[in-house]
Amino acid sequence: MIRQLAHICFFTDQLDQMIDFYTKQLGLEVKFILYNKEEKPFGYYFACGQSTFLEVFDQTLAVQEWGGTIENLTGKRGHYQHLCFEVVDLENFRAELLAKGIQVTEITIGLEHSKQAWIKDPDGNAIELMEYTTNSLQLRGR
Repeated sequence: MIRQLAHICFFTDQLDQMIDFYTKQLGLEVKFILYNKEEKPFGYYFACGQSTFLEVFDQTLAVQEWGGTIENLTGKRGHYQHLCFEVVDLENFRAELLAKGIQVTEITIGLEHSKQAWIKDPDGNAIELMEYTTNSLQLRGR
């Protein structure tokens, strides 16, 4: 069962300016930061109320961490990467989706210590399904 929108994710080639905009200009708090294997900060979670976030990742470092290709971040798609729904009982919800014929990835634990699985909408937009755990950085910060 979907509880609420959990986050929207953007990739950027200008991480410092994005951090400045969302913190100094809009007044959002950085709830936590994700670091890559070299301990470089590459992902920032901005708190948007309760347990809802805006994620902003340095595109180059994110591609190095998770794979993919470096893209031109202008044009129709822009910087949008995916939306995420916070889900209650991800295992059961995943089983329900599979029973409806929806392709769903296996459940994994992300860098932020939350359970996650992925689906796509009919247009191919990526949708992350996330269940927070007691160790989730979204709930406890870093």
